[in-house]
Amino acid sequence: MKTKIFVDGQEGTTGLEINQRLAQRDDIEILNIDPDKRKDPAARSILLNEADFVFLCLPDAAAKESVALVTNDKTRILDASTAHRTDDAWTYGLPELSKNQRQAISQSKRVAVPGCYATGFILAVYPLIKLGILPADYPVSSFAISGYSGGGKKLIQKYKDSDFGGNDINSPQMYALGLAHKHLPEMKKVSGLVRIPVFNPMVGNFYRGMVVSVPLAQSHLSKNYSAIEIHQIMADYYQDERFVKVIPFDSASHLSNGFLDATGCNDTNNLEVFVFGNEDQILVASRLDNLGKGASGAAVQNLNIMMGEDEAKGLI
Repeated sequence: MKTKIFVDGQEGTTGLEINQRLAQRDDIEILNIDPDKRKDPAARSILLNEADFVFLCLPDAAAKESVALVTNDKTRILDASTAHRTDDAWTYGLPELSKNQRQAISQSKRVAVPGCYATGFILAVYPLIKLGILPADYPVSSFAISGYSGGGKKLIQKYKDSDFGGNDINSPQMYALGLAHKHLPEMKKVSGLVRIPVFNPMVGNFYRGMVVSVPLAQSHLSKNYSAIEIHQIMADYYQDERFVKVIPFDSASHLSNGFLDATGCNDTNNLEVFVFGNEDQILVASRLDNLGKGASGAAVQNLNIMMGEDEAKGLI
């Protein structure tokens, strides 16, 4: 018998990509809703309760509404919104976080799929905090750039309508300048930081791809770790991971004429960790596809774990 899947919010960017990743699988039956009833609670409720697994690809308020519409003990939910990422009743869907996280995901009925920026940030700093190398009260800052697909349909259309010259989007643009980006609560909580990091995201003139970087001062670590030592620590931490790859410290072959291309992991579920620096200053950077490991790929990876399947099934 096939596993029944319903994607609530199937017309959004993440929903569309989840459907594309699942479409070729013969072990899954996709339940579809009439387009005219996508916002009809009664119609959604029927499918939400018929499905074995539900993906919520919705704004936060609508995601909470969908959860409330599930009235049985069978349906298991994966929420791609920000609504439940810091809720202790939900499992944070980042399998690479620790050795216990996969088991927690596999047994959970409620999994919160991480945000794209949060995925890059947490995988860059969590091992260092967990191992006592980066103090939990360190004043962490982070700079990131993402493709415009992360901004949703309106921003995507704005970029599609642009000629990339002589208008308001002819260069990369910083945003969330009030320092209150929606991913910050999970970045702080899951990484184990005492205070919210200073986070400076930017949207670039490309569709998908992302780099999240975290600069560190060696003098403020628990002891005098060099960049090479930090690299080895990260490599050891993620050595058994399929989708998280720590790039060699001498990373010239993975750069583009010395530049770190944000699109280098596009169309995969991979996340690459880079460590740059010297004896005094260190830069840890994560590169991922914001629509892959940062969204739909991560959602399907979590689904596979919950189904007891190879977690790479249907993923690149």
